[in-house]
Amino acid sequence: MALADLFIQDAMDLDLQTTTKTDTLKHLAEKFAQAGGVTNVDEYVAKLEAREEMSTTGVGDEIAIPHAQHPSIKQAAVIFGRSKEGIEWESMDGQPAKLIFMIAAPEGEGNEHLQALSKLSGVLMKPEAKAALLEAETTTDVVAIMDQFDPDKEEEAEEEEEVEAAPAVADDDVYILAVTACPTGIAHTYMAEEKLKQAAEKAGYKIKVETNGQGGVNHRLTKADIDAATAIIVAADRKVEINRFDGKPVIFRKVADGINMADELIRQAAEGEAKTFHASESAHEEEEDSSNESLGRQIYKHLMNGVSHMLPFVVAGGMLIAISFFWGINSANPADPSFNEIAHFLNTLGSLAFAMMLPVLAGFIGQSIADTPGLVVGAMGGVFANPGILTAFNQEGYFANAAPSGFLGALVAGFLAGGIIWLLKKAFAWLPKSLEGMKPIFIYPLFGVLLMGLAMFFVVNTPMGMIMDALTNGLASIPSELGVVLGFIVGAMMSIDMGGPLNKAAYVTGTALVTQANGAGSDVMAAVMVGGMVPPMAIAISATLNRNLWPEAQRNSAMVNYVMGAAFITEGAIPFAASNPVRVIPSLAIGAGVAGALSMFFGCVSYVPHGGIFAVLTNGVTHPVQYVIAWLVGSVVGALLLNFFLKRDQKAK
Repeated sequence: MALADLFIQDAMDLDLQTTTKTDTLKHLAEKFAQAGGVTNVDEYVAKLEAREEMSTTGVGDEIAIPHAQHPSIKQAAVIFGRSKEGIEWESMDGQPAKLIFMIAAPEGEGNEHLQALSKLSGVLMKPEAKAALLEAETTTDVVAIMDQFDPDKEEEAEEEEEVEAAPAVADDDVYILAVTACPTGIAHTYMAEEKLKQAAEKAGYKIKVETNGQGGVNHRLTKADIDAATAIIVAADRKVEINRFDGKPVIFRKVADGINMADELIRQAAEGEAKTFHASESAHEEEEDSSNESLGRQIYKHLMNGVSHMLPFVVAGGMLIAISFFWGINSANPADPSFNEIAHFLNTLGSLAFAMMLPVLAGFIGQSIADTPGLVVGAMGGVFANPGILTAFNQEGYFANAAPSGFLGALVAGFLAGGIIWLLKKAFAWLPKSLEGMKPIFIYPLFGVLLMGLAMFFVVNTPMGMIMDALTNGLASIPSELGVVLGFIVGAMMSIDMGGPLNKAAYVTGTALVTQANGAGSDVMAAVMVGGMVPPMAIAISATLNRNLWPEAQRNSAMVNYVMGAAFITEGAIPFAASNPVRVIPSLAIGAGVAGALSMFFGCVSYVPHGGIFAVLTNGVTHPVQYVIAWLVGSVVGALLLNFFLKRDQKAK
């Protein structure tokens, strides 16, 4: 679709009188509704504001590009507004926004809004396009300007010129290459592309820019391009393919520098200030990038990489095991009178998926630290943490009687994998470059797995196994009175930072206890899950009890939290907690703590680490009625506290 076709003339406002971001979003959304483009203004505005809370869409240079999807939007569109005085948008360069491009798209129907964002980003970096929009007198003028600068039309002409052969560049000519990529692959990727092109053109240099955007790689750099390049600029905030630049001068910068320092980057590339890059140093480059992070932050990042990849296996396995309980709690056991073939099949599938947890956890911690070699060595460390997951070790073998170290051993193995690969890189740094290809496919796996096996079976497993057993037995021996306190603590932890370190610490602990229980379930996991189900539910109940408790833009999305709470998606409460953390977070934490305490008091045990109400319905949690009561009581407590504190806050204002 042509860029101009996305602009709705009837919804434009070339003389905005609004003074705030919120009022502007609502005004433009109402104009869009009057033009027949959206039927639920409040929910669409709530989506727009939720996007703004993630990070500002004020991209700088007096431009803002708010964007969101919603089911009530009929087709992708851009709603344009212009303010003479400018509107405070918390833009990256501190300037107020004068040109506002509000992008709307139907939910779940392709990526029209992403395509519109990428197109707009390129157009708006052209000074002549921005100047024309500031001077446009009618809505027809705006559409004509968009049509004139549509990048698709420019690319059609460029495609005829692009060939795989080396460009016509003389030996003494400057030819600069660039790669741009932002975390989302949307606006900044293309803004950096346009700024670098402008800077090169102004300096009189030839340039080609590869964009790694949401829709894939465009204008990919060919081998001929790279061979002919004077230097290469990599302006990226995420991983891009860089080994192909081996032996070429390369400048590594963040994508924002590609926008704000384009002239300087082009100058450095042209004047030979770029350092020669060697593929073997790519890991070193990443180490330098992470050196600015604290040790704790790096450990947390690596751990979460393992946990996030592990969870789908745990959830799938746990839910399949829970479903097998439909035929009876022991129906998967061939020796039990209640034995059922379907239950046995489902239980076996679930157990196999569960068995993958430790190798995946350790493997992806290792991968986060040391890339692919770390994945291989870490995954094997996860296997060594519990050799019994392999059928052969259940029957015979050298390590058949080896003490497993379980979850804690797998955690150690993941980080140990990173250290082993680092050690091997140092040990084999003397190898000639011609043998470089042997390292990742032969040397690192062979010696890495050998060293990991020696470390796990002769050093790690025994003490980690003892600690894991002590933790499990210690929690099991806690008196019921103190168990209630423990339930309150882990439940509250799930609500304090909702997806942050405290939340993940409680969740990982519960998951570890579930897996260590070998099918017996965990009361701590039950308390953890119900604690995580409370915050969204409390938000929804509070909005039901008092419709005016939350701002209008948040009311409708508050109701969605009924579903979020039932599904154990704690993050549904984050936008509400962020709006008034001092009053919201303590209220939710107390409610979640009450739910966790009641779960422990009722003796509820969870066999699965996720699923929410579905886990309850599939017998994944014991005492299901009491468990639901614990959830509802904690949610009501949180909702009442929210009503009390937020109403006091409103009166104080």
